[in-house]
Amino acid sequence: MAVFLTVALLATACPLLAFDMGQSTRCVAIPNQMNICKDVGYSEMRLPNFLGHSNLEGEVVPRSEDWKPLLQTGCHPQAQAFLCSLIAPVCLDTFFQPCRSLCVAVRDSCAPVLACQGHLWPEALDCDRFPAEEDMCLSPHAKFNDLAKVLPKPACQACPSLEEAPAMKTVLDAIFHHDFAVTAKLHRLRHPTGEPEFEIDGRVEFIRQGPLLPYDTRHLLQQWFLINLSCASGLVRPGRSQLYVLTGSAQPDGALALTLVFPWHRKDANIAGAIRKWKRHRC
Repeated sequence: MAVFLTVALLATACPLLAFDMGQSTRCVAIPNQMNICKDVGYSEMRLPNFLGHSNLEGEVVPRSEDWKPLLQTGCHPQAQAFLCSLIAPVCLDTFFQPCRSLCVAVRDSCAPVLACQGHLWPEALDCDRFPAEEDMCLSPHAKFNDLAKVLPKPACQACPSLEEAPAMKTVLDAIFHHDFAVTAKLHRLRHPTGEPEFEIDGRVEFIRQGPLLPYDTRHLLQQWFLINLSCASGLVRPGRSQLYVLTGSAQPDGALALTLVFPWHRKDANIAGAIRKWKRHRC
């Protein structure tokens, strides 16, 4: 998976103040290859956009791809709407920007994800540059904000411990003392660019479900790898898929953190025995 916003993008993104509301603009169709804004609910965009990009093929489309990894982390449910309102602003009779409150909501959720990769929130997205009047701009929806507070979500964290060939008691203690425990088969690929990509093969099986949602856990773990790339690189070796036991805890704000990771090798009887014992005598 591509690394988050490149340093070049963060350093050279055009400030919003460079966009002149009085300048001449034109409406163009949102191109099919502009994947992150294909399903935003409208089909035409303004050029230049609110980031000062006027060349569709040379600037807008390639720069939009730089945001894709951040959106894939699910850092905020309205991150796509916010970014596309700047990259591909809707073509209406008047300019329609995101509200300052929407920017703040997205920034507060997504800036920690960027920080996890060593990047700052881009200066071009300084929230003070957006209008405060929510009746003339794109505002945050309360239902999305409420949902974001209750659904479990991955977060940037200190790397969990990796324990090879653990004793049965170690695995049992980990299951007992943490909020959830799952088994998942993880696969690490390498692209020609050298960037690692982490995939979850098949289903995620629950040992202890805790706060996890059955329909969302696989996606949740995938997002964890996207956010914590440096941790993931140390946990998962390149090559064929490897089965792991993952244990972790939920924070009061719903953020999930992995705590202990056990590679489950085929000949490791202690992990199998610990799981059987837990299922027979769970407290």
